[in-house]
Amino acid sequence: MKLKSKKLLWLMSVWIVSVTYGGFASADDLEPSALSGQTIRTTKELRPAWSTKIKKASKRFQIVLDGEGVLDKETGLVWEKSPDTEARAWADAVSYAYTKSVGGRKGWRLPTVEELASLVDSAQSNPALPSGHPFTNVQLSGYWSSTTDVSSIGSAWYVYFGDGSVNGNGGKEFTGYVWCVRSGHGYDAP
Repeated sequence: MKLKSKKLLWLMSVWIVSVTYGGFASADDLEPSALSGQTIRTTKELRPAWSTKIKKASKRFQIVLDGEGVLDKETGLVWEKSPDTEARAWADAVSYAYTKSVGGRKGWRLPTVEELASLVDSAQSNPALPSGHPFTNVQLSGYWSSTTDVSSIGSAWYVYFGDGSVNGNGGKEFTGYVWCVRSGHGYDAP
């Protein structure tokens, strides 16, 4: 097979994978087959499209990490299944998340405000999470994000899971809860 037809076959495969799985893949994510006639396979996960809405919690959330984590298939983020129930000041929350181990894995952090708010189902309350969600120990109170309020650097954004509200006036000296996340891009706030 000529080089041009190999590239065309590879590009068609990328398009088919993208359409079939509802996500997207860049050319850097997939590799063309070395031999003609082989099926292209990749071990890399396709990134989920944040525009996707999975209505049933049983299809949206998957238990992972020996039952200690939850994969959100809408965002590709992995959340701890049972967030800690101790309230902490913001700086302590950031440190706590960085040193946490869940399901035998490190690499946890505070979520950005967008990531944390992505869990909210505004049609629900107490907690404002999708009906049938797999999480336990969710407090009906404020959870810290890593996002500093740009209008007041002494405050950080938080999500209140009683009603799903998002607020930026959480003074960093006050206490809030920590719901650790893995994956995604993250953000190191000042």
